[in-house]
Amino acid sequence: MDNLQFHKRDTSWLAFNHRVLQEAMDENVPLYERIKFLAIYSSNLDEFYRVRVSALRRFKQMDKVERKQLIDIKPKRELNDIKRIVHQQQMEFGRIFRQDLLPALRKHHINLIHTTSQVSTNHRSYLKTYFIEQVLPKLDRQYLKEDQDAPFLQNRNLYLVASFANAAHLGLVNIPSDILPRFLALPEENGQHYIIFLDDIIRLNMQGLFEEEIAHIYSIKVSRDAELYIDDEFAGDLLEKIKSNLANRDTGLPTRLLYDSNMSIELTTRLKQIFQLKKNDLFPGGRYHNFSDFFGLPDPTNNPDLKDIPLPPLEHPVLAQATSLIDCIHEEDQLLNFPYQKYEYVPQLILEAADHPEVETIKITLYRVASKSAVVNALLIALEKGKKVVAFIEAKARFDEASNIFWGKELEVAGATVLYSYPAIKVHTKLLLIQFNKESAHKALSYLGTGNFNEKTARLYCDHALLTAHEEINKDVEQVFGILERKILIPDTKKLFVSPFSSRTGFQDLIDKEMAQAEKGKPAYMMLKMNSLEDQGMIKSLYKASQAGVEITLIVRGICCLVPGVAGLSENIKVFSLVDRFLEHARVYIFGNKGNEKMYIASADWMTRNLDRRIEVVIPILNQKVYQTLRKVIDIQISDNTKLRSINSSLDNPYIEAAAGAEAINAQSAIYRYFAEQLEK
Repeated sequence: MDNLQFHKRDTSWLAFNHRVLQEAMDENVPLYERIKFLAIYSSNLDEFYRVRVSALRRFKQMDKVERKQLIDIKPKRELNDIKRIVHQQQMEFGRIFRQDLLPALRKHHINLIHTTSQVSTNHRSYLKTYFIEQVLPKLDRQYLKEDQDAPFLQNRNLYLVASFANAAHLGLVNIPSDILPRFLALPEENGQHYIIFLDDIIRLNMQGLFEEEIAHIYSIKVSRDAELYIDDEFAGDLLEKIKSNLANRDTGLPTRLLYDSNMSIELTTRLKQIFQLKKNDLFPGGRYHNFSDFFGLPDPTNNPDLKDIPLPPLEHPVLAQATSLIDCIHEEDQLLNFPYQKYEYVPQLILEAADHPEVETIKITLYRVASKSAVVNALLIALEKGKKVVAFIEAKARFDEASNIFWGKELEVAGATVLYSYPAIKVHTKLLLIQFNKESAHKALSYLGTGNFNEKTARLYCDHALLTAHEEINKDVEQVFGILERKILIPDTKKLFVSPFSSRTGFQDLIDKEMAQAEKGKPAYMMLKMNSLEDQGMIKSLYKASQAGVEITLIVRGICCLVPGVAGLSENIKVFSLVDRFLEHARVYIFGNKGNEKMYIASADWMTRNLDRRIEVVIPILNQKVYQTLRKVIDIQISDNTKLRSINSSLDNPYIEAAAGAEAINAQSAIYRYFAEQLEK
């Protein structure tokens, strides 16, 4: 395999974020949803700089020999490529905002004021009062001078920088969007609605904040390194180290200073010197930053046509009719499909277990816990009723550490056995195990999911969860908890693949079997859906399978380092990506298996970290009804001709278009109808 090709991880991730930007361009998407996709793009990019770019910069500082042992990339070149691609995307972002979305808002009599000259006399008077009463008490104004220490710019906070007509120093004012709404809807005038940025309310009144005459005002924003750097996870109290490092997250080194591209070179140079930044820290942007705040853009018209048609979560066709979820699951495996079906069955199952006289123990893994968690509340009720609760909480779940630690403390105080992060490895699996006493006819039942125990994200993320009383699967789940409870070192599971022990070899064996079929001239295929495909070992195996004649279809939402369609290498591989109103988060793996398909769902992607550095679970689908449901979902997704994109060698995200005269198929809408029709049968 001399002609191996791989997309760069970071370039591929930026291509994914471009797919998000495509949704903001799509005129078939309701207007406020297009604005929401700008917010998602902005939020994604901010996290990318806080995490990935921070890591690349630290790699850049390492000794070259040591660095080559860890990564096979050149950080400086990678950072330059990132800067070039992001600049192109930011230009496109600005064009979409100014030329597409602002005029579209005006067509609906919604005027998003984007220069202070657009503010009417009446509105200026209204805003003066608002500024004095609401904004002024929350402002911190100060001077910037090159011979004085610079003030600390808070992570992701917004600031206005003023240059003065007759003074060398600069003025700095915070934009308190962390405590005030970023947008203010103004009184209607002549049938027109007006919305103004908090930034511009301050701009209108900024002259009164300084004695000097202001010449220009520009906005800036800094993003800081968000990694928690824990030197030794094996020594000392890991939880205490995480807690102590959380306070440092917002004081990390700058990874990006966004500034208004209208700012002069002279002024950007002065800011670079004042804040002791490097050339590559500076990124031109627009007049406004933190577009993630557009999630909260008000709609003064309350026009339902400007938003997605509501798709409220549906009842489950079997569980909704069950008098006992526990008995129902013991009769037959059940599958929950989020966000199409209600999440309430999960806390309901825990509450039923809390009331069940034969339930002895409830065990659960918690990776990202909702701030208001019905699942944890159900566990607290189970504790009140005398059940033993064992909760493994991953305190290293980035950006959810504080929430997870809070709920861990609540459970501990209530009497639960709470276990926290494993050193040097993350626990990413999503498991719930309910165990019964020896007198019960039931032994155990399990919930095994592709997504977190989080009712908030379950309204937005597409995930699947298997509910089963299958004896061998339950024994395997017990072994996983045995690892987490430090009772066993290496599991000997019969049905589940468990990372980092058997997922890689389990998947490799399935690929090898398809290759053996193809080499005999028999039909062989794989359909693999995941969030990210990055692991070079698995990609090489897919390349070999393609060369052997295996037909491979991939649905990859995010990073895809595999290059499809390369003659002699990957010509039998097609890769698609589905980006729509819900975030595709499920992992589903299908193998032809000599005409008797094998199907798995998983918490794990095919990334090196998921296979080798996390505890993950890959779950076989053994029930025919569950299999048919999942197969139908995948079939619908691969038939989409409105939101499906092709991932190709150019990473330019072309849409899969409907053939002439063919019916338009939107996968997520079609899947919702499929589950709705199940209720009617």
